[in-house]
Parts: sequence; structure tokens; C-alpha cells
Amino acid sequence: MTTSNPSSSGSNEGMHAVTERTARRCAEAALFMRDHVLSLVSHDLRSPLNAIHSWAYVLERKIDATDATAQRALEGIRNGVDQQVKLLESIVDTTRAETRTLVLESAPFALRPLLDETIGDAREALAARRDVTIEPRSSLDSQQLDGDRERLAAALWLLVIFAVEASASGATVTVDASVDASMFQTTVTYRPSPAALTDPALPHVLENFARAQATHAREASRISWVLGLCKRVAEAHDGAFEQGEWADGQPATLRLRVPLSGA
Repeated sequence: MTTSNPSSSGSNEGMHAVTERTARRCAEAALFMRDHVLSLVSHDLRSPLNAIHSWAYVLERKIDATDATAQRALEGIRNGVDQQVKLLESIVDTTRAETRTLVLESAPFALRPLLDETIGDAREALAARRDVTIEPRSSLDSQQLDGDRERLAAALWLLVIFAVEASASGATVTVDASVDASMFQTTVTYRPSPAALTDPALPHVLENFARAQATHAREASRISWVLGLCKRVAEAHDGAFEQGEWADGQPATLRLRVPLSGA
């Protein structure tokens, strides 16, 4: 007669739950990354299109009104600009509508269990497999935050997972969490290794192209695409997200700040 091991059964169930949450978190990160990229595309395309449109009117005043060929060329320029703007409005802006206005399901919840669960999931999902240590440095006790727990859990998980993805084997990722009179703040510190972030021989959970893009130089302090979820969740709670500059092997930070009172 075969008997089951309750301890083993509970461990398997726990691992299965972590695997499910990891898959969900990765899908959420990909969704917000897509919409973050679309937002950048929409913004960056509109500026040159507006300039082209304005210069077309300048040229219109300089070109002979009786020159039919020149007038057709100007009309073609204006029509092309209008078509591009309509494409941005009908395709890009509509596609990212799902995350542009982020609906929150706010309720009071304890911060310490949230942090512990998030770090535990990150350890099981990737850190243990990469031999990366996650070191919590928390002054949290029984403090609560009035916000969307699930959204904040996803944002915190992504902070930690990204730092683990970018860390070499044997490295340590520190997670500092604190609360002051009005704000909850989490700062993740790590020493980034572009080689570890993109090495196909290492285990990963985030998408290949997202990790590769994160190694590129950032313009105007823009965040890496894959961290779009962190930015949107923080802003939806009237908070802020910051990705510090990084250099290979030098300390770098990811910081999320959210008011305790909620949005």
C-alpha cells in the first residue's frame, strides 16, 4: 500500500502556485511592456509629424499657387501626415487603452506579508536557480497600505525579478522596504551584468528581446521597456517609479514609492 507524504504534497502544491503566479506575472509584464512601447512610439512619431505638417504650410506660402505639380506635392505631404496621425489614433492609442487608465481595486492590506510573499516567489521562480541571494532589509511591521494589492505585488515582483535577471551567479540583490508618515518605499539594489541578463545558457523568466533591450543605452532617463508595469502601477497609485543609471558591475537601483493612503 502506497501512502502519500503530506509534506511533499504541500511542497508540490506550493511550487505549482509559484509557477502559476510567475506565468501570470510574466504575461502582465509583457502586456504593460507592449503598451509602454506603443506609448513611446505614439509620442515620438507625433513630434516629427507635427513638424512636417507645419513646414508644409510654410512651403505653401512660398510656392507659386499656379504650380500644379508643387501644389499636388504639398497636398500629398499633408494627406500622408493626416493618415499617419489617424493610424496612431485608431491603432496605437486604441491598443494601449487597456492599461492607459488603470483600474484599481483598492482595499487596506498589510505590507509585510506582501513583501515576504513577493521575495519568496522571486526566489523560487529564478533566484535559487541562478544562485542569486535576495536579501531583505525591511523595517516593516504591521503597517498597512490602502491600494490594489495584486497590482502592487506584480510591480514589486518585477522589480526583484529584473534585478535577479541582471545579476551574475553568486551575486546579492538587496530589497530595502520602509514606511514613513505617508509613503511606502521599496528600493532594490543590484550590480548589473549585461552578460548575465542576455546569456541564453542561464535560466530566465522574462522575454529575450525585453532583456536585450534593457542593456541598451537609455534616452532622456527613460526606463527599460520591461519595467513599464512598475511605472504604470506606481503612477496609478499617485506614486512614482525610478530606474537608476547602471554600469557593468556597479551598484544600481530600482525604486518604487506609493502613498499609504492610496490613489
